[in-house]
Amino acid sequence: MTNKEYESYYVPSQSHWPIVGAAALFMIAFGAATYVSDLASETSGYGGYLLLAGIALVVYMLVGWFSDVISESLTGKYSHQMDNSFRQGMSWFIFSEVMFFAAFFGALLYLRVFSVPWLGGAGNNVSTGAVLWPDFVAQWPLLKTPDGTTTTAMGWYGLPLINTVLLLTSSITAHFAHSALIKNNRGPLKAWLGLTIVLGLTFMFFQVQEYAHGYSEEMRLFLDSGVYGNTFYLLTGFHGMHVTLGCIMLIVMWFRVLKGHFTPENHFAFQAASWYWHFVDVVWVMLFVFVYIL
Repeated sequence: MTNKEYESYYVPSQSHWPIVGAAALFMIAFGAATYVSDLASETSGYGGYLLLAGIALVVYMLVGWFSDVISESLTGKYSHQMDNSFRQGMSWFIFSEVMFFAAFFGALLYLRVFSVPWLGGAGNNVSTGAVLWPDFVAQWPLLKTPDGTTTTAMGWYGLPLINTVLLLTSSITAHFAHSALIKNNRGPLKAWLGLTIVLGLTFMFFQVQEYAHGYSEEMRLFLDSGVYGNTFYLLTGFHGMHVTLGCIMLIVMWFRVLKGHFTPENHFAFQAASWYWHFVDVVWVMLFVFVYIL
């Protein structure tokens, strides 16, 4: 016999949202492939419309599914076990994002440490450098491609430095917002969270300005500007997508705070968004060091 109390574990009823999400992702994948094919063949097809419809369906699915989850949480259906499940899920999600960026940073490391020196004839690759690209200069960033295309490296000062200060500051304000929530200070919570969102949106605005400057005739830093242009835009572009997602999460949390949601004891949704935002900030610091400064 035991006197231990067992918590009930809420099992939601069957939902149509997974099916809706699967259909939306299929539409996005098929629509994107068709759209790229239409561009390559210079024909007008339905790929672009299918892609937009899939994106709209994903948004509809996310709004509906998360509305159901929020409703279930507010009505007290979730126990401590369910809270642990959400924490584990968010932890694994952030871990998958860590591995996602690790792949890109690994590619950047391989290019700079191995590929570039090999093309320059390092080690036992003297003939490789002499035959494949005789005029090659083994330095990073590569500002001249084999076909003679030249570009300009993006400096760390100016907009990149401003964006670094913005994101680091936003991480501090996000922490202050979380601390205010734990202390149940609703006024400072709204102010600090709102300031975090403003800083994130300002970062996105300045990154667009940075891309416009990169694509100007002055710099000629394009996505197809050799391996440097590829790695620069892929790393910073994917990070920008994550900042956008983080801003959307924080905006949703801000509206929930305005509606009186969250308590010092029950606020994992807010905490999960805060985790994600801190992760985005850490990734940017690594980008700033390895892509811009070094």
